[in-house]
Formats: sequence, structure tokens, C-alpha cells
Amino acid sequence: MRKPTLLGTPLAALIGAALLAVAPAVQPQTSDAVAVGDFAAGQGSGRYSFASSTPRTLADAIDRSRPRPPATAVGQLVMPAGAGKVPAVLLVHGSGGVYPELTSFWGKRFNDLGMAVFILDIFGPRGVQSTAEDQSQVPFSADLADAFAALALLASHPRIDRERIAIMGFSRGGTAAWRTAVNRIAGGLTTDGLRFAAHIPVYSGGCAGITSVAVRPGVFGPAPILWIHGDADDYSYASDCQSFARRIGATGTPVEFVLLPGALHKFDADNTRRIYLPGAIKTREGCPLEFDVDALAFRDRRNGAAIAAGEVGAFNKANCATTGASVEGDRKAREAAAKAAEAFLKQAFRL
Repeated sequence: MRKPTLLGTPLAALIGAALLAVAPAVQPQTSDAVAVGDFAAGQGSGRYSFASSTPRTLADAIDRSRPRPPATAVGQLVMPAGAGKVPAVLLVHGSGGVYPELTSFWGKRFNDLGMAVFILDIFGPRGVQSTAEDQSQVPFSADLADAFAALALLASHPRIDRERIAIMGFSRGGTAAWRTAVNRIAGGLTTDGLRFAAHIPVYSGGCAGITSVAVRPGVFGPAPILWIHGDADDYSYASDCQSFARRIGATGTPVEFVLLPGALHKFDADNTRRIYLPGAIKTREGCPLEFDVDALAFRDRRNGAAIAAGEVGAFNKANCATTGASVEGDRKAREAAAKAAEAFLKQAFRL
């Protein structure tokens, strides 16, 4: 793996093939590049750039023979106080890009438990601020490529335990959080068998629709998955994620689901004002579209029928795609989510 470097010039926006997802429409946090130490020297907190790629589709991510244009990934590492080996949590933003609470709430929370935190910025290096109203600006498979590149980078840090690195994602980032548990995806994007030790999708996208996958034995790995979702979410429906999680759990992957009463999408935001986003792209509740990672083809979950590549767009438009959703911060729900994540990670990390 290429040695981490200082931030360089942002890449041009890259166009992907994905059609939709759900995520908070908030402006990303911006900051100047910070000079950082070398991982090999064991230095800690700082902003790093590292090599990744941009697979255009999920099939491109799975199949190593398909083209994957090179890309630069960026992340902010925050190490906890103390010395010795520590576990780490990779945080993945949603369609609104990096937002302050990833650092001020989640980063601080996990640091206080003695965990390193790495906040991944998927959009910034690709010249994009938000994809909430146009998900094609950055392919969803790019999120996966960056996540596995970040996993390899974190595993190279002398103070981070490579066997205890978890991924936690929010909305669109939640899709990456559970997709990285798919065996064929991991096999296509890793070279040494390195896997995440645990997965936490929070108000996740992709539980139904074009970014969903067909669930059967062997599709998901053995690492545990914790789903955290608000029962009032009208951006990514809890019912779809509950059904998806149950199907995954039935195949043998350890699954937990925490349902937060009254919580909407983006409940971890400091802003407790409810905001309606009329242009936000989302998936209709109960959408039957899913991707078969074994056949590399889309299917109708209702009958298992394959959907021809040229017909996926029309099927999605007729059965799945819609717009308009609400976001609202909820301090009580956020605290409940944090406690659930802490307990889950302590068990996964054997703390």
C-alpha cells in the first residue's frame, strides 16, 4: 500500500452509475490540510490522504478484472490519549458529506472509550459537496473502495490493532457500513483477507432498492452487525431495514437492531429543528429491487426474476424512486444510539 501523504489538489468530480440513496442534506465541514506525521513513525492525530479507486458499479468493485480508475481518499485520524494498541472505528458520512457531529459527538465519544477514530471524506477529494439530490456524482461503489483502503491504512498504524477495526456509517454511509460485510465485495476490494471486525449502519440507506443485495447463506460474513434506526424515519424506512436485517440474521450473521422511538433521519445532528427536504432522493418503502452479488444481476425480490440491465432504470422509476423527506436532530435518540454503539463495540472489541 502506498505510504500516506499530505493532502493534494482535489480530483475532478466523477460520474457513477448508481441511481439513488438516502442521506442527510447538510453542508460538509471544511478545513485546511494539516501537516501530519508518518504512520510508520507511530505519530497520531492528523489529516491523511491515501490511494483508493472509483469502481463505477458494484460489479466493478466485486470483479477485479473490471476498470477501477485511481482516486485519492482522505481521512482525519483522531487518536485517544494513552499508549499501547487500541481498537479503531471508521466513520463514514452520508450524502451531505462530512458533518461536525462526526468529530464533536461520535469522535469524542469513542476517543473517551480509548478507541481511535478515522473520519473518512469520500466527496472532498472528488470535488463534490453533496449528493443528496444527485447520487450519480459519486458512485456508491467508491464509498466501498475508500472504506477498504482506509481499513488497510489503519491496519498499518503501529498503535492500532488490525483485528479490531469497526466501520460505522450514517445514511449513505450506513449502506457502506453493511455492504462491507458482504463476502464478495470484501473479496474484490481487499488483497490480504483483512476484514472489519464489526459493522454499525445508522439510519442506513440501501436496505431496499438499487443498493440492496439479495440475501442468502454465504453472502454476508461472520462479523456482527448493529443496526440503529428511528421508527419515524421517512427518508430511509425502518421497516425495510428491519426486514433486511432479519434476513441477514437468519443466514447466521450475528445481527442486532435498535429501534429509536420517534426519531427521524439525521437524529444525531445538534440542530433539533425539523427540516423538510423536497428534493432529497429516496427509496419507496417496500421497494423490491435488489442486486444478486453471485450472478452480478438485479432481481425482483418478490419473485426472484432477473431484471435486464437496460430495464433497471425503468423498474426503479416505477417501483422505487421518489423524493422528499425530513431530517431532525434528537438528543435523546442520539444518546440512546451512542450507548447501544458503545455496548456493541465493547463486546466486539473484547473490552
